[in-house]
Amino acid sequence: MHVRELAVPDAYEFAPPVFPDQRGLFVAPFQEHAFVKAVGHPLRVAQMNHSLSRRGTVRGVHFADTPPGQAKYVYCAQGALLDVVVDVRVGSPTFGRHEVVRLDSTDYRGLYLAEGLGHAFMALDDDTTMVYLCSTGYNPAAEHGVTPLDPALGIPWPADIEPLLSDKDATAPTLAEAERADLLPRYEDCTAHYERLRRAHT
Repeated sequence: MHVRELAVPDAYEFAPPVFPDQRGLFVAPFQEHAFVKAVGHPLRVAQMNHSLSRRGTVRGVHFADTPPGQAKYVYCAQGALLDVVVDVRVGSPTFGRHEVVRLDSTDYRGLYLAEGLGHAFMALDDDTTMVYLCSTGYNPAAEHGVTPLDPALGIPWPADIEPLLSDKDATAPTLAEAERADLLPRYEDCTAHYERLRRAHT
């Protein structure tokens, strides 16, 4: 499996080999050995999420209070999507930066986002299916978001697809508004949390 750390630190792309034959194909989108080698600790899975989205659906930008936060390992089981990692950690050297990765059911690449990072995606096809492995369960009191259409973020959503957002995402604050409201994770808290996870593994 090929692993690449993204321009937003503490996010990784995992590209597994795909084995097609006359029956179909086989692929292992998540492999613990490759994950631990890249990240430095195992992924604790407390919840698995499954979403089905029509073309143009945008979900995010979502993040959780850290610690404990919610790390995510995601892949596209069907269809295609643009997956976006946003650094919403106040004090991070890359605060406000994002990276876009195409995930689809051809390459079955996976994407890992450490606790405290923001996550969003847009479905490029109807019936696009996303699978999430999450390090913690859903805690609505600790969940937050910023609008994926924030001009300051500059996420390059395709111009030929009309974004379809939930009411919650459409009315979410901008990154600057979320920072002023003290909703964003702090980089120092996040990195201390990552270090505790690594020490627990050694």
